[in-house]
Amino acid sequence: MAQNVYECLFILDSNRYAREPGIISDKITEIIEKAGGEVLASRLWVEQKLAYPIDGHHKGTYWLSYFRLEGPQMPVFTRACKLEENIVRHMVIKLDPRLADVMVSYAIDGSMPADGGDDAPAADADGGDESGEVEVPDAVATDAVTTDVAGEKE
Repeated sequence: MAQNVYECLFILDSNRYAREPGIISDKITEIIEKAGGEVLASRLWVEQKLAYPIDGHHKGTYWLSYFRLEGPQMPVFTRACKLEENIVRHMVIKLDPRLADVMVSYAIDGSMPADGGDDAPAADADGGDESGEVEVPDAVATDAVTTDVAGEKE
């Protein structure tokens, strides 16, 4: 069966992450691999105050992961995330296959791939081509799945 590439943004318990950053980041990798997935990129994004309290947490550590996983295994992954006490909340997005490589490479080293191809128009300083138009892909990401506190899909 074909595997999809997913992006997952985790909000982690900041206090626990501050005490044990290595253990918690390894736990995220373990959850993905136990579900049958392959981690493509996983890194700390930011730590900041939450817009509203979640389960008594006022501050969260945001962790961004990209991974490859078969679609039918997603409920296994979601259940493991809900049971993990260090994960306050998570959101998974199935990436468009045309953008998966670009997003993963940007997450790994923070730069966009330079191989735009010979047929790609030359971009000027504001990101548009010589005509002044900016090309936007039809679909950037699809199949966003979020869950509320009760675990129901929104």
